[in-house]
Amino acid sequence: MALVLVVDDELSFRFFLKALFETEGHEVMVGRNAKEGIAHLKKRKPDFITLDVMMPEHGGLEMYRALNAESDWKNIPVIMLSGVGANTYAHALAMSGATGDSLPEPYAYVEKPPKPEYLLELARSILGRSGGTSGRNER
Repeated sequence: MALVLVVDDELSFRFFLKALFETEGHEVMVGRNAKEGIAHLKKRKPDFITLDVMMPEHGGLEMYRALNAESDWKNIPVIMLSGVGANTYAHALAMSGATGDSLPEPYAYVEKPPKPEYLLELARSILGRSGGTSGRNER
């Protein structure tokens, strides 16, 4: 059993992800934005994180930057989820590095709505560290 942190501002999507991962036997923590996600991280370190890119107040890129700035968190695999296309996200990631502090690519980038089987495949890959799907993007 793994500990999963789901961070998304959409209630129905948080519920969907929580149910999906709990059905696989995992424990799930949920947050509505980066601020809540980081609060969870300070209490318990998850095995992986699903992170929405676009959220009000404290967004996914802000949280992803915070993850990569902390030595205890920067190796936690992150599956970015968003309605924003992969190319647009890649551009935003590149632009965020325009100040010289570029961010690494997440474990995976998945456009919404995701296929449940694909998310479970990514989770299994992360937890088993096999299958070599690191860096895969679903388009």
